[in-house]
Amino acid sequence: MKEDKYLWTHHAREKMKYYRLTEARVKRIIRHPTRLEEGVLDEAVACMQPAHGNGRGSPSLTGRPAKNYSEIWVMYLLAKPSAKGQKSKIKIITAWRYPGKSPSREPVPANILKEARKLIYG
Repeated sequence: MKEDKYLWTHHAREKMKYYRLTEARVKRIIRHPTRLEEGVLDEAVACMQPAHGNGRGSPSLTGRPAKNYSEIWVMYLLAKPSAKGQKSKIKIITAWRYPGKSPSREPVPANILKEARKLIYG
């Protein structure tokens, strides 16, 4: 049996249910984020993808972007292994939808980003 590299908090599961997000969608946001920022918790990473794929929303008949643009955010931590010989895991803290375009904040520190990429991509 393959060991999963993701840990899910109860809070994250409840938010995913509330915002109708699947595990696959949350993992995809973590693997291929449009934007990465420092999370509100120490050493947490917040990543985002637009809810409508291309970042502009579904085009209307006039060719302009849709008015209902939103973003899906995921916040996670790099969990330390509980026993020797185990690998670190990604602990998903929460996920949410942000209505509209969120303002940019601080980027993720390089050392945390490097460790996260190593876990995600192997």
